[in-house]
Amino acid sequence: MSVTGGFERVAVVGAGTMGNGIAQTFATHGAEVVLIDVVEPALKKGLAAIEKSLAKLAEKGKLTVGDTRTIFGRVKPSTRLQDARAAELVVEAVVEKIEVKRQVFQELDELAPGATILATNTSSISITALAAATKRADRVIGMHFMNPVPLMALVEVIRGQETSDATTQRVVAAAKAIGKTPVEANDYPGFVSNRVLMPMINEAVYCLMEGVATRESIDTVMKLGMNHPMGPLALADLIGLDVCLDILEVLHSGLGDDKYRPCPLLRRMVAAGRLGKKSGKGFYEYN
Repeated sequence: MSVTGGFERVAVVGAGTMGNGIAQTFATHGAEVVLIDVVEPALKKGLAAIEKSLAKLAEKGKLTVGDTRTIFGRVKPSTRLQDARAAELVVEAVVEKIEVKRQVFQELDELAPGATILATNTSSISITALAAATKRADRVIGMHFMNPVPLMALVEVIRGQETSDATTQRVVAAAKAIGKTPVEANDYPGFVSNRVLMPMINEAVYCLMEGVATRESIDTVMKLGMNHPMGPLALADLIGLDVCLDILEVLHSGLGDDKYRPCPLLRRMVAAGRLGKKSGKGFYEYN
């Protein structure tokens, strides 16, 4: 068995913040990784992010310069989904829109060998609904990594309605092999992480909108009073306000409870293009 839990060849679809972090993590632990993004500038940006992340780890003495070259050399870029064909595990990390993800899963199902496991890094969308776009529902599973992927230990492993025990066991073993702590969850909107986190972030945005306190005060209360490493508004900026909105929409629709209704201020900020750290402006401003 390889150091990545039996998956020596891995494909990651989507080279954004999560995708490039997932690719880096698998490559660090010995897998040959194809990083796929149909948008070439996004692919180049993802590769640059991996190179920068590895350089930082080398500066901190966690890797040697030789290690960084070896790891980076294991990541092969591609703009063709067909290049996922040789992978034993495919991890999808495209935009958090069910129609986009379903299309990717449908295409991957046609391209990949029958034994290939198809995983999704979705943070809230139904695994069962994505699996239904394929003819291998027993080999479709959620692998929800946390941001930043190379540093965060948790991976939520989410079983769809038809996900087999064998698929779950292999993915749990793979998560452990790449240095993560897998936690199993069942397929309900938001799983565990975002079902608990997003209402807190949403309520923080309501506090700001209603003038209960300033952004700094809201975040300081949660950091010092609740011992959170980041305040909810700063965390929302890190996640991406558009992603937070998408997840809240899934929770609101999937559970039918108005406690998940996205705050109007969050909607307004996303409409204005204030998406958080990635756009340079969110609840805070970034250089």
